[in-house]
Amino acid sequence: MKSHEIFQQMSPALAGEIFSYLQKEQKPVLKAAIQGLANQRNLRAVFVERKPPNERTIWLQSALSRKISDTLAAHLLQAWLLGAQKPMLCDLLDSVGIKRDEDGTVENLPESPPKEKLTEAVTQLIEKYPAEAVAVYLHAFHDMDSEVSWPPLGEILAEDERLQLGVR
Repeated sequence: MKSHEIFQQMSPALAGEIFSYLQKEQKPVLKAAIQGLANQRNLRAVFVERKPPNERTIWLQSALSRKISDTLAAHLLQAWLLGAQKPMLCDLLDSVGIKRDEDGTVENLPESPPKEKLTEAVTQLIEKYPAEAVAVYLHAFHDMDSEVSWPPLGEILAEDERLQLGVR
């Protein structure tokens, strides 16, 4: 699932949470994304910035759901995940035995852990964090541009109903 598709499928509540976090903690990132999205529609960024928060959230989610916005959508998801969701990222890496830095970064991502180990890690994440946030993280992780892919994670994302976006 590409980043723009994640925005298509996520709930408006989670989109609002993401934009709210970025507004408070990563304002330059959100401002740059708004500028890029506004340019795509031949609008001035101030048009978007001055919208009431609820309308801005709806507009942003809609704009990020377009294929042309996939790069911006990926950037915003990464900023949110690496900021607000860092404990979840660290928990996944720890549960599958991948060594990481203190901030959750991994120098070189190894080959995929076995499917059973990944399934167990996913269950642990869902027990600890909101299922939709876990689903967004895992879909984004699976889609990231990397020389290493984890086919078992793709199977889990396709099979596990708890990780399906847009069906809540």
